[in-house]
Amino acid sequence: MEFFRPPPRAVLFDRDGTLIVDVPYNADPARVRPMPGAAGVLAGLRRRGVPVGVVTNQSGIGSGRLSAEDVAAVNAAVEDLLGPFDVWEICPHVPGYGCICRKPMPGLVLRASRRLGLDPVEVAVIGDIGSDVKAAAAAGSRGVLVPTAATLPAETAAARLVARDLAEAVDLLWGNG
Repeated sequence: MEFFRPPPRAVLFDRDGTLIVDVPYNADPARVRPMPGAAGVLAGLRRRGVPVGVVTNQSGIGSGRLSAEDVAAVNAAVEDLLGPFDVWEICPHVPGYGCICRKPMPGLVLRASRRLGLDPVEVAVIGDIGSDVKAAAAAGSRGVLVPTAATLPAETAAARLVARDLAEAVDLLWGNG
């Protein structure tokens, strides 16, 4: 049983598969498509005055499949479609690099929380795979899993909070789910 926690003071989102349709190693801003309901959920949080941010692994940079400029162009397209984000944190490293930022490590969540002036326990993370919710837990934040076709059944089974979509994920965080 989870003890009552007040609603988060900020919500961080995974990018690919959570906010936008996952196009592996996408370097083309024209291929950016929002996930269903993403724009409405973000607009609702902004109306409440809740800061929103993105925490994303972008190993394509470290592997040479993408440049930092490619990722920045895709991120700009995300903002054009979904509105401005208060913070972006990106891990450019390949798996096995040994960094503390690559999810499921907590570095991205910790840095985003610090930049927002918040304790990680005041922040929630919404993502589509197990590493997103594991990064949240490692940072002391709440994580909500919104499964997609890429989500493994074991990841869904291991998640404490699971939602059908982004709107339900926010409802869970505000105690409405």
